[in-house]
Amino acid sequence: MRKSLALSVTLAAGLLGLAPPAQATAGDPPRPGRLDVLFIGAHPDDESFNLSTYGQWNEKAHVRTGVLTITRGEGGGNAVGTEEGPALGLLRENEERAAVAKAGITDVHYLDKVDFYYTVSDELTRSTWDHDSTLAKVVRLVRETRPKVITTMTPSPIPGQHGNHQEAGRLAVEAYHLAADPTAFPDQLTKEHLRPWRAARLLHQEHLVKSGTGPSCETTFTPTDPSADVYGVWDGRASKNGKTWARIEAEAGRLYASQGWAHNPDPPSDPNKIGCDYFTLVDSRVPFTRGNHDPLAALEGATYPAEGGLPLGTEFFLTTDRFGVAPGEPFTVTAHASVPGRVALNAPAGWTVTGSGVLRHGTTTFTVTAAGRPGRVRLGATLTTAHGTGTTGRAVEVEPAVTGRQQPLPRVSDFDTWATATGAPQLSDRVKRVLTLPSGGSRQVRVDLTNTTKQDQKGTVALTLPKGFTADAAAKPYTLTARAKGAVTFTVRDTDPALPTANQGGTGGDYDYTITTTSTGTPDVATAALELVPATTIPHPAGEPTIDGKETAAEYPGPTLNLSRLWEGTACDSAADCSATGKVAWYDDALYVLVHVTDDKQGSVLDTADCKRHWRTDSVEIALDPRGDAENTSTTFKTGIMPTTTNGAPCFERDADNHQGPGTDTAPGMRVASVVDTPYTGYTIETKIPLADLPAAADPDHLGLDIFVYDSDTTDKTGQTRIGWSTWGGVQGDPYRWGLATLPGYTPPSGRSTTAPPPVISKTAALSVNSPQSILQAARIGVPLAAGPAAPHSDTIRVIGRPTVTGGSVTVRLHATGPGTAYAYVWNGGILGQAKVAFTAAGTRTVTVPGATGTLAVAFDAQAGGTASTALPLH
Repeated sequence: MRKSLALSVTLAAGLLGLAPPAQATAGDPPRPGRLDVLFIGAHPDDESFNLSTYGQWNEKAHVRTGVLTITRGEGGGNAVGTEEGPALGLLRENEERAAVAKAGITDVHYLDKVDFYYTVSDELTRSTWDHDSTLAKVVRLVRETRPKVITTMTPSPIPGQHGNHQEAGRLAVEAYHLAADPTAFPDQLTKEHLRPWRAARLLHQEHLVKSGTGPSCETTFTPTDPSADVYGVWDGRASKNGKTWARIEAEAGRLYASQGWAHNPDPPSDPNKIGCDYFTLVDSRVPFTRGNHDPLAALEGATYPAEGGLPLGTEFFLTTDRFGVAPGEPFTVTAHASVPGRVALNAPAGWTVTGSGVLRHGTTTFTVTAAGRPGRVRLGATLTTAHGTGTTGRAVEVEPAVTGRQQPLPRVSDFDTWATATGAPQLSDRVKRVLTLPSGGSRQVRVDLTNTTKQDQKGTVALTLPKGFTADAAAKPYTLTARAKGAVTFTVRDTDPALPTANQGGTGGDYDYTITTTSTGTPDVATAALELVPATTIPHPAGEPTIDGKETAAEYPGPTLNLSRLWEGTACDSAADCSATGKVAWYDDALYVLVHVTDDKQGSVLDTADCKRHWRTDSVEIALDPRGDAENTSTTFKTGIMPTTTNGAPCFERDADNHQGPGTDTAPGMRVASVVDTPYTGYTIETKIPLADLPAAADPDHLGLDIFVYDSDTTDKTGQTRIGWSTWGGVQGDPYRWGLATLPGYTPPSGRSTTAPPPVISKTAALSVNSPQSILQAARIGVPLAAGPAAPHSDTIRVIGRPTVTGGSVTVRLHATGPGTAYAYVWNGGILGQAKVAFTAAGTRTVTVPGATGTLAVAFDAQAGGTASTALPLH
């Protein structure tokens, strides 16, 4: 078990323990740095689509929201300049602070973790960020800021969900529990003198909701899980200045200009066409009322008293000894409360509940026996005390005697394991089970079986496949002993090669089918889907193609690939607006790719030195998974090719793969040529990619291949349309959904490794000691930089006397009590001057910093660990 999951075994203390760590109460002092709500995200702008909600909460009830952003977004594009790396991170920090201010948010904390490329992999993010050190920072910040409510991103790997976003959500869930646990990160308590903190409620952004628009979206939405508590907040409500909050959010969004949002459209002028933000409750330690649709409902019991009269700060919640329950088999439900009283447990009709309900030492236990059909069920409870009443709830899942589920993708399996280990099993099994297979091909489909009962079980598993698919058997038998797991495997074939592939196939790209598993109980009927990816055979021409951006018949004798399917962005107006075709061949030890793009308007022509982040303008991306089995793009080869630059020549680079960087450095054998039509009607790109440049030996029977075309119709370094061959949302980061190719006759050279080396990922992040705005915030609220510890008194810094302003510069005396590095800035809406001073020992140094107006901001990074920050206005 990896260390981060091992840590999670202590979560039970945070979930079940009723020892008295700090918690939200009516008398909680409004000290600087203290928050009512803390949003935890991965990048600047992750909070942007909920700013209307945070603004409403602030305006209606003076709810103070803060933001924790794990990175500064150095891995994103830049539509406003050439900054990249740490410089881009500081630029994006400035954008984020300006944007969130429109919702009344003043505190934004950064963890100084590196932002890297778009990926759908939490595993890669977890490794790159060093999960456990990042978790320690999140826990520290929760203990420092003591939020009553934590909100975060969806942690599950729903299609297209950025792995960084998944990890932000996971960290928030873990920190919610561990911040309350006095055994977790004990040095924060014994050495830094922080206290455990029990946030009252935890919610994540909800995307899987069916809803309409207008005020009724707060009450008429349909969540995918009926047992979940989901809250809607309508963005069309007017603010005090008369604008709708949707408009304010849109204006804030335009401030994220580096991400190409500067020209985002206005929301509908008709409020009835404006929708809601949605949040799903992950956990609550306080009572709340189901069906409360007030805009503040997600905060009930945390920032204001719950219905029923219980004092603010009263805890009341349920736990169960297991999430999955079997009809007829008893399980235990425990009610926890921080005040004496009696609890009544509410279960569905036909269920049995025994237990006195009298609280003793803060708990009371019920024995419950489920009945009825399988599915998720919400148990409710009411606490009655001398001071009032309160309600709460918790979900369980009634399971059939034997469950049959299509094998999960590795990332889904990993998430479900994490959700159960972290005390949030209700978040598991929310991601649709999908498997890909090549058009006209076949694959093995494993159905995983679980006997949920204490008796031996036997029965059959049958697949009801959509038209055009067959299995090697109509049904297959199984036998399972009590509580055992097993599997049956089918060979499934696409018998109709004419079926549409990619996102044009089935419903949204999914060919849905059902799995029926019989047993001694009610048959289990589960849904799953097959996704058809396009397949091709790459031929070997008689002679080597010439890389000149032109096609001759003999060079590419294979089929023409349709690259015109939309996968993200605005649909092409016509084939003349944007469409593309591609051809591929192999010769000797290289692939040759020719792409012809039809385009009616040329995007930005970038300088050769700006050959990166190719999706900002017209470009072609070629993606190769050498073994055809990559879980994420860190073991693949991806190149972005721009057809022209300011010097008239094309350029190429590698991005979001095993080795990012300029093409000449990362793919030294690659050659590129292009022809740009005059007058402009599009372009042709031709490239040679040596298979030796791939991170592993190419499998000639199973090569992952995809080709994407990015279309920009503006000169502001933003893209509008993304088309390609194998297409789903987020597919550029998901090699599992790329097409498949075979190379008849090709054999990789002997000795070429079939395993990719570790990926080369930049670890250079923008640091808070280099951010005057972060330093000024730390000085204002007393929360140390980057959610790190405070510098010890033996190794800190102070300013002696007043700074002196002369000749356009500031002179200041800095006294350090121990070794470390001081960072001094003159800030006046921008950096006017800066200085860096190293102290090898305690002492006093006189420092001169350019700049004469604004504020002097000083940070000290102690050699012993921790930071100190101070700020003085200049006169």
